[in-house]
Amino acid sequence: MKRIFLVLFLISLSSSKAQIHEVGVFLGGSNFIGDVGPTTYVNPNELAYGLLYKWNKSPRHSWRASYVQSKLTSRDADSDMKSRKERDYSFENSVKELSLGLEFNFLDFNQHDMTKKITPYIYSGVSYTRYDGLYFAGENYPKTEKKYGALAIPMTIGVKAKVLDHWVIGLEAGARYTFKDDIDGSNPTSDKLSHLKFGNINSTDWYVFSGMTLTYTFGNKPCYCKL
Repeated sequence: MKRIFLVLFLISLSSSKAQIHEVGVFLGGSNFIGDVGPTTYVNPNELAYGLLYKWNKSPRHSWRASYVQSKLTSRDADSDMKSRKERDYSFENSVKELSLGLEFNFLDFNQHDMTKKITPYIYSGVSYTRYDGLYFAGENYPKTEKKYGALAIPMTIGVKAKVLDHWVIGLEAGARYTFKDDIDGSNPTSDKLSHLKFGNINSTDWYVFSGMTLTYTFGNKPCYCKL
């Protein structure tokens, strides 16, 4: 997956010399929303970190690629629901995510403008996540079946500012709607484990990355009038 991210980065970097590029890092936390543990939407409880690349096509929109990894953990003991507290399940999973999509700025964010810039933004696209397929077999902690991959839709909101000539700092929170329901072990993918399902099998798992981005910008001044 890291090789895929590197290839995408090199292709984007060479595709146009007349654009502004950004490379940087994401550092923050993760939390899970599903059939095990609390259902608070933004409640980071594990470290999340990764790499970030943006190809700014105009002052209002950018193509964006990222790689983020983290642990997802959750405990019924932390839930407000009495039934979950009594069940007392918990789990830990490892996720590695590659995401591609479009970032839209609500305000003009021309980075060649010498004045300080700040804007709220949104991001969405498609994500691919690798994780461990889990299942509960009569105990309070799950077992691991095998590695799986899942598609997800990232939905991110944030605010960013140009703090120096080539540096942009941002704060964001992004929920991932996955098309799988076994990250927490509640709905095993394997048919041979279907009798171990529990919880709401009509809903899928969510996870959230929230934190800070720091990117370095470079590239020739673009001519946005040609877009």
